[in-house]
Amino acid sequence: MFQAQFDALREYAPALRREDVAARRARLQKLANWIRANRAAIQAALYVDFKKPTAETDTSEIWAVLVEIKHTISHLGRWMGRRTVGTPLPLLGSRSWVQVEPKGAVLIIAPWNYPFYLAVDPLVSALAAGNAVVIKPAEQTPATSALLRRMAEELFRPDEVLVLEGGKDVATDLLRLPWDHIFFTGSPQIGKLVMRAAAEHLSGITLELGGKSPAVVDATANLRDAAEKIAWGKFLNAGQTCIAPDYVLVEASVKEAFVREITAALQRYYNPDGAGAEQSDSLARIVNPHHFERVSALLADARQRGATIAAGGHTNAATCYIEPTLLLDIPAGAAILEEEIFGPLLPILTFDTLPEAADYINARPKPLAQYVFTTNAANRRFLLDTVSAGGAAVNETIIHVANPGLPFGGVGNSGVGKAHGHAGFLAFSNEKSVLRQRVGFTGIKLMYPPYTPKVKRLIGLMMKCL
Repeated sequence: MFQAQFDALREYAPALRREDVAARRARLQKLANWIRANRAAIQAALYVDFKKPTAETDTSEIWAVLVEIKHTISHLGRWMGRRTVGTPLPLLGSRSWVQVEPKGAVLIIAPWNYPFYLAVDPLVSALAAGNAVVIKPAEQTPATSALLRRMAEELFRPDEVLVLEGGKDVATDLLRLPWDHIFFTGSPQIGKLVMRAAAEHLSGITLELGGKSPAVVDATANLRDAAEKIAWGKFLNAGQTCIAPDYVLVEASVKEAFVREITAALQRYYNPDGAGAEQSDSLARIVNPHHFERVSALLADARQRGATIAAGGHTNAATCYIEPTLLLDIPAGAAILEEEIFGPLLPILTFDTLPEAADYINARPKPLAQYVFTTNAANRRFLLDTVSAGGAAVNETIIHVANPGLPFGGVGNSGVGKAHGHAGFLAFSNEKSVLRQRVGFTGIKLMYPPYTPKVKRLIGLMMKCL
């Protein structure tokens, strides 16, 4: 269905490959200028799609992309340069280096939860690496998808960057094509389908997935600080964040104090005047009725099994509103403890020892992020060294994703490959290894056949040098 567009990108890709660092920087700067000029339009599109507060759009969609562009422009010359490597003794006389080249025609499949940032951020890396790009935005956020299409049409040639809107049928047709790289952000379930499709053509892949990211709060933590940061990270974007704290493991001795602190934080954030959180202009909504029903079902199941609602619990199907909710005493087997929540519901569990907390996390699929709240250095080291996760933040949530110097990505069920900054540039590049030898000379010739006793002695001496 999209063969002609794909062929056009493939045909233009060699011209992009030949561009120097100045041309690539200029393209990225043009993108940054467009984003700044269209800030209000980006805010409006996200508000239409799921009532995202403009302040959250500014920080988590616009600012985050501009930081990525600035970092990339600043470092692109070094990233594109050759990297020399040493020469082992048997290869004496040769020179070796690594040079990067673009992969070619690449596909970015963006999700609905951060529909601007998670489409444009990988675009920055793909353009910096010199690729031709197709973006398939999320159909669940049509206003933002239309904005992305307009952005591409105003800034780029259609065989350079193309935005193709549509639903699952469009994504399915695109995945049938032999892309040089596929960058997908979404759920592990759909990620498996993308990986199978990529395998048909041996396309490179980056899968940014998700999972149940834990926040561990020990008895030494500053409880007010931990509660404020966890509440912000969890209920940002109405909980529809792949690295949101999915649940809290709090040391049993400070559970009650922590619950008091996080309940107070919710009041300060979303109900400071007592009018109710539903009236707050600081809360996004669930993206559509389908996801509202899914998250509401998790809440209903937990309640039916005997969970306690410590705060929140109100919903409004007409506006896809779910109040920020804290749940206690959740029995094993509840769906909310098994599925990624991706909504404003926060289970709070307890532990008695750190090994118990680590064992609970490690018994489940590896999360995209882990959050550690402690003032004890030994406890911090134990949790970071014992728990496997894509990334981590200590005494903080979410914001590690905003540092372009940190590779971002999952491990196992939470993702394949890394993104952001240099890691993102490399994801869309091939690191070509090059060895250059002088004409007519190589020390290895001394060990060519026939394998006489003299040759064997030379090989033996070489082995002894290891």
